[in-house]
Amino acid sequence: MNTSSQEDGDNSVDDGVFERIDSEEQDKDSSPFRYEINVYPADFTLEILNNKLKTKELKIPEFQRSFVWKQRQASKLVESFLLGLPVPPVFLYEDRKDANLLVVDGQQRLRTIQYFFEGFSGEAVGGKRPIFNLIGINEKIPFYNLTYKEISENNESAERKLKNTVLRSVIIKQLDPDDDTSIYHIFERLNTGGTPLTGQEIRNCIYHGTFNGLLHELNKTSAWRNIFGKEAEDARQRDIELILRFFALYHDANNYERPMKDFLSKFMSRHKNEKASVLAVYRDVFTRTVESVSASLGPKPFRLGAGINAALFDAVFTAFALHGRSAPGVKAKYEKIVKNDEFRSLVTATTTNPEFVRQRLKMARQTLFGKY
Repeated sequence: MNTSSQEDGDNSVDDGVFERIDSEEQDKDSSPFRYEINVYPADFTLEILNNKLKTKELKIPEFQRSFVWKQRQASKLVESFLLGLPVPPVFLYEDRKDANLLVVDGQQRLRTIQYFFEGFSGEAVGGKRPIFNLIGINEKIPFYNLTYKEISENNESAERKLKNTVLRSVIIKQLDPDDDTSIYHIFERLNTGGTPLTGQEIRNCIYHGTFNGLLHELNKTSAWRNIFGKEAEDARQRDIELILRFFALYHDANNYERPMKDFLSKFMSRHKNEKASVLAVYRDVFTRTVESVSASLGPKPFRLGAGINAALFDAVFTAFALHGRSAPGVKAKYEKIVKNDEFRSLVTATTTNPEFVRQRLKMARQTLFGKY
């Protein structure tokens, strides 16, 4: 998770596949629910932070951006600790259930600390991990070009200073309501520098679990890639967000409330650690629907222009899933509905409005399959 250009990675993406993957854009001005949140500082030493990372009491979420700092950047941070220079705080979210801490902002700093103590300057490449010696710093200081092991063997006071250096942590805990949705908004607001995270990138960080794993699994299937119209997975995970939108509306459309991003986040939060038996049902429904849509509508459906229209996808894909199978003449009916002025207005304007969402779902199912 990045908050400055120093912690930014390359997230460029070809947007040509998309026409209206826009639930996040339309919801930007939506006021979130009123939260009761406790925020307090904690002064953890570097040694304690490293131990918490090793024991998983402090977690860097799965699907977070990988370690992107170069060795010179990481060395500068360690140099700051050794010289007693100030370092920005990290932000941690306290899990309501197990009191473990989730890294909201500061993963590059925390991984640098962990890697330096371990003796490696980053993640393995080709089965090898580069040695973490301090480079790109002032050559006149006694730590230049040294590893942590060399410092500990030759400079006991420097080792003690490093282990006991404090990195201020800001800990955030949601007290009310009982749903942990505030963490989405915290991620969204802290992610201010470089390329902002998309909504689904944020969800992948904070709602990791068996359901999130299923979304990634389904996103790789060839039939879905044909519908999506792009062989490579989307770098910003908006293809995964479409799958999530389907599951959320398929199971819970009657309870849909704006903003869409909170509706999707709450659904992921409730289902993040589903049992294998439930995941098998989800997998079967999605696979069956993908096959039915592909057989009936062919590759690259759900387009009113060059790219996918998310609202059209929501309505038609969910209608196929609810019906359970294809039906005679459904392609002709599909071609008719996408030309219908009333339906087009429902999928091209204010698409996250609750009334519009439910109307387009109803109209698609009724027109395609004669069912309400």
